[in-house]
Amino acid sequence: MTENSSQHPPTAPELPTQYAPADVEGQLYERWVERGYFDADASSDKPAYTVVIPPPNVTGSLHLGHAFEHTLIDALTRRKRMQGYETLWQPGMDHAGIATQNVVERELAKEGKSRHDLGREAFVERVWQWKGESGGQISGQMRRLGDGVAWSRERFTMDEGLSQAVQTIFKRLYDDELIYRAERIINWCPRCLTAISDIEVEYQEDDGELVSIRYGDGDAALVVATTRAETMLGDTAVAVHPDDERYRHLVGTEVELPLTGRRIPVVADEHVDPSFGTGAVKVTPAHDPNDFEIGRRHGLANLSVMDERAVITAHGPFQGLDRLEARSAVVAALRAEGRIVAEKRPYKHSVGHCSRCKTTIEPRLSMQWWVKVGPLAQAAGDAVRDGRVAIHPQEMEKRYFDWVDNLHDWCISRQLWWGHRIPVWYGPDGEVVCVGPDEEPPSGEGWHQDTDVLDTWFSSGLWPFSTMGWPEKTPDLAKFYPNSVLVTGYDILFFWVARMMMFGLYAMDGQVPFRTIALHGMVRDQFGKKMSKSFGNAVNPLDWMDEYGSDALRFTLARGANPGIDVPIGEDWVQASRNFANKIWNATRFALMNGATVEGPLPEPERLTATDRWILSRLNATVAEVDALYEDFQFAKLSDALFHFAWDEVFDWYVELSKTTFFAGGEQAKVSARVLGEVLDVTLRLLHPVVPFVTEKLWTALTGGESLVIADWPKDGGFRDEAAEREIALVQQVVTEVRRFRKDQGLKDGQKVPARFELGDTGLAGHETAIRQLLRLQPEGEGFAATASLPVAGATVALDLSGAIDVAAERKRLTKDLAAAEKEKAQATAKLGNEAFLAKAPDQVVEKIRTRLAGADDDIARITRQLETLPQV
Repeated sequence: MTENSSQHPPTAPELPTQYAPADVEGQLYERWVERGYFDADASSDKPAYTVVIPPPNVTGSLHLGHAFEHTLIDALTRRKRMQGYETLWQPGMDHAGIATQNVVERELAKEGKSRHDLGREAFVERVWQWKGESGGQISGQMRRLGDGVAWSRERFTMDEGLSQAVQTIFKRLYDDELIYRAERIINWCPRCLTAISDIEVEYQEDDGELVSIRYGDGDAALVVATTRAETMLGDTAVAVHPDDERYRHLVGTEVELPLTGRRIPVVADEHVDPSFGTGAVKVTPAHDPNDFEIGRRHGLANLSVMDERAVITAHGPFQGLDRLEARSAVVAALRAEGRIVAEKRPYKHSVGHCSRCKTTIEPRLSMQWWVKVGPLAQAAGDAVRDGRVAIHPQEMEKRYFDWVDNLHDWCISRQLWWGHRIPVWYGPDGEVVCVGPDEEPPSGEGWHQDTDVLDTWFSSGLWPFSTMGWPEKTPDLAKFYPNSVLVTGYDILFFWVARMMMFGLYAMDGQVPFRTIALHGMVRDQFGKKMSKSFGNAVNPLDWMDEYGSDALRFTLARGANPGIDVPIGEDWVQASRNFANKIWNATRFALMNGATVEGPLPEPERLTATDRWILSRLNATVAEVDALYEDFQFAKLSDALFHFAWDEVFDWYVELSKTTFFAGGEQAKVSARVLGEVLDVTLRLLHPVVPFVTEKLWTALTGGESLVIADWPKDGGFRDEAAEREIALVQQVVTEVRRFRKDQGLKDGQKVPARFELGDTGLAGHETAIRQLLRLQPEGEGFAATASLPVAGATVALDLSGAIDVAAERKRLTKDLAAAEKEKAQATAKLGNEAFLAKAPDQVVEKIRTRLAGADDDIARITRQLETLPQV
């Protein structure tokens, strides 16, 4: 399964009695980096395997979502590196326009300054200074986690090469008439004073008010309902459905808009839902995206009534009021005129908030730059439909198509100073010139560059190829593009992933940016609740790594990673993973102390015990299973398979069953020591991509090899021994059943009991010594009198418990426990049989009683069985 010819095990491996992650992890990681294990060579003749890191924000720090995603990517790339691929995990960071600008503006505010006090150039210099001093702390945290990224290739979305890529693709899109400037409705943050993308809007249920307002009087009256009464000042129509008989006579007429004296038309539009509310809706084209589209269809005026800070600008008594102040004032004025038909408060409704500053978003009509996404989105959809790109899990394809097939034009301009400035210049006579990276911008009096910068997603959408040197035709691009797989959360499938697909296919002449999109879920707390500082359940992964080690955190995250499904995580699970790391450590120390070795070939099958053949058979099967699960991105299943193989089969069964062989010494002990060395060698290799630190320390001690990072990945050698597997399954059955019996009888773990084995033709005779040792069963000896007989797996194990337990006291205790269980059952049965109770009790109460009944039944069966097996007195 593995090559060991270049390895020379140390004569006396020195491993501390306990594993201390803090003493191991940091020095191992720095050694890996110094030796260049994570570097990638474009001139290599090895097949390429490429993954780009979803670039974290330069303002960010490692959170559990990062740790989760990075663990999965690191596991994939470590395995591929071991399989002989030229592996590139491309690192880098995103300049995070709004987030970074906000951070630096807050720093300035502490000095009593704003960015306007500095001016644009000085402010941008201040941001670069902050980036150099304080940005990117996540890089150090990635090292703590063990990320095997090619640090020498680290990129930043604002560095010179990537900036050239941004300017190049903007120019190409502009020349192809796929970028244009137009006045449209956008998400506007009155605090950040910029347009923001859909992904930067967080929706939450807020308490508001729903007011119904009467427009017009008598037969010409219509009632509309709104949660934003202040926007009525900008209404330019009332809309009804064309088939709504209630309002057909009013279509084409005008109605007076309260408080303003203006008359506005009644229009018929199929967008209106006649069954919702009164069937009539106010139309404010400058302050609502749906109303804007109605306005375009009917040629309505776009009347803006707020400025960029959401302050009312409309002439009248409300001018100068903040939108929330104006809302109350408008409702009061309408109430005074008798125009309020109904009010409902509090009224729960979904409201968008800026993800950066939490300010309520304002839909606003604004002149912005847009990408015409129609042909780009079509290409992005076709690449998945025709199989050039696979989405995993496949059921996520529908969500992808729902997005790209209905994609609206993308607003790419932001009213910020930090970011890629839009490469467009305006002349004194209305000229508009888009400038490419190799062109000189126009100069002279009256010429000026657009003040906006590009949406951060614009530059991160180029990430798979801009990091490789595009637009130049570089060796890196030839070797490592397209990416092999993109590992990312389903929550940004529609935003980042779709943009990379559109830009990659456009810029790279139809070549996809990646062959597979592997989507994972979100990390949640142990109760399935979203992690948030406001909920008080957010966790700093560094705290858990400090307490339990990075391997423990990584294994916990990987073991919960089912494709596309959210991952609950709690501290006790990390602690359990720490226990697993300790188990690996202790078992390997035991193996080394008992001569486990990787020297020389494996002994021939005829020299192996059944136990040896069984574990080698299971080892090969596990290699095959783990390989298949990796190819299907089933991290949870492969981690679980490795856990149970290592802990259950290797440590709890093979090591324990082999102890008698090791203790006996001789030639067979040497054979089993070689088998144990092989099993541990392969097991540590299999575990390494997920738990790299503890496995590296143990493997180098076991084999004398240079590093697991560059070791060979195990291969299924094809060895299977079904007979040995059946034989050991019988051994396990006997041991398990007798252990259960001992526990039922209240015997202590170390308490020895005389026993007689009747094995017949079960094939267990060769394992009797090991079974006795595992079960603390002595030979029967003189005066043996069987007080209990256990038939199991075709054999019989007779035990003499006469001197082991106080039978009378045990029978009395069990009889008391049985009575309590029967009483519990009677009470639960009575409640579940009471129809009146069932009719009134909440579902969760009824379910709890059903659970109690099931538990009582189990207790009765268990105690009855224990009483039946007690010796007679």
